This record gives sequence, structure tokens and C-alpha cells, in this order.
Amino acid sequence: MEITKEQYQRIEPYLPVQRGNLEIDNITFVNAILYVVENGCKWRGLPKQFGKWNSVYQRCRRWARSGVLQKLFITLQKERIIAINIEIIAVDSTSLIVRPDAHGAIKKQESSLSEKARADGTPNFMWCPLMIKP
Repeated sequence: MEITKEQYQRIEPYLPVQRGNLEIDNITFVNAILYVVENGCKWRGLPKQFGKWNSVYQRCRRWARSGVLQKLFITLQKERIIAINIEIIAVDSTSLIVRPDAHGAIKKQESSLSEKARADGTPNFMWCPLMIKP
């Protein structure tokens, strides 16, 4: 999915003014983000037409930290340019532990819970519950 120039003009006031390196303009960047979201590809799998994958990734990180990315998706949904629910769940290896008994080993009879919750580790995940329905 790519947005047109007319659609981009409707969301342009909500985006930061470009400064510095103008290798990738904002419309190309927004289309790159939509490509990654739609196809679920890795940043390195981004087609060359969107520019260098690392440049797109770094700008995406900056926009996410400053809140621009969330405003962008809210605006895209309000303007009815896209009609998708944004649900993000990212899980890393610290929250998924496979115990030996998961592979068919004999389970211990007594429960061995740790004394401190901190010893079990804190599950790391990111959840974005904000969804706008069209």
C-alpha cells in the first residue's frame, strides 16, 4: 500500500519539517513504513525504492520516541487513508523460557517457585492498546 500525493497533502501538517539530510522525503518514508507494516518484513528487506533501510529505520526510531509515529497512524486512520487496526506485540527471548519438561522430560513433583519475583525475571514486551476503528 502506498499513499498518493493528494493523500500525503492531507497528513503533511501533522509531520515534522524535514531538515538536514533530505535523501528520503517524508512521503517516501511514510510509504516505506506502510510497506513494512503491511508486509511484516525486516528492515533489511525493504526494497531499494524506499532508500537505505538503515536511514528509514533510524528515522522511524526518532519518530516513535517523539510520538510522531503514533500521531501519523492516528491521522491516517482519521483521514480514512488506511483502515487497519494497529496492534503491536513484540516478544523477545527473555519472556519465552522453554523448560526441559516442555521437551518431554519428567516433571518434578514439588513446585519450585522462586522467593523473589525479580529472580524469575521481568517479561519484556511492548503493547500498543490504542486502536481506532473506522
